[in-house]
Amino acid sequence: MSAADPARRGAAPVLVVGFDGQTASLAALRTAADLARRLGANLHVVHGVDVRDYPIDPDVAVEVWEGHAREALGHLDVQVRGALADHPGNWTYHASNGDPVRLLVTVADEQDALMIVVGTHRHRSLRRMTRRSVSRTLPKAAHRPVLLVADPGD
Repeated sequence: MSAADPARRGAAPVLVVGFDGQTASLAALRTAADLARRLGANLHVVHGVDVRDYPIDPDVAVEVWEGHAREALGHLDVQVRGALADHPGNWTYHASNGDPVRLLVTVADEQDALMIVVGTHRHRSLRRMTRRSVSRTLPKAAHRPVLLVADPGD
């Protein structure tokens, strides 16, 4: 459904923001919340559950892996709730398994979002260089504008 569709008229605009708990994504969340407030938009916070949510040791039992993931996701939920505690608008938090880029694009398309907001790092550490960068891949995959918010600590 597009913004021109009669069912869409009068609906609040939507912003989608990627969140992984890093300082850059926290900056993106704060920026998206400010934009949502100014635009009267609904905010959809999205986290793609990936290997970073699981323990490093591959020899631990599955139950330990799942427990660690639940703990990590719970911590992210607390961070999002804390960051948006004073946000006057509507917001939701989605944490789903899958590739973060694909998940952000899917949610944005389903919600007919105005834009997707994600954090980015100015300086790339060796650790960051060995993983796929959401902020570098997303603009090529998205069907709508992507706002990159720099990590204020970089």
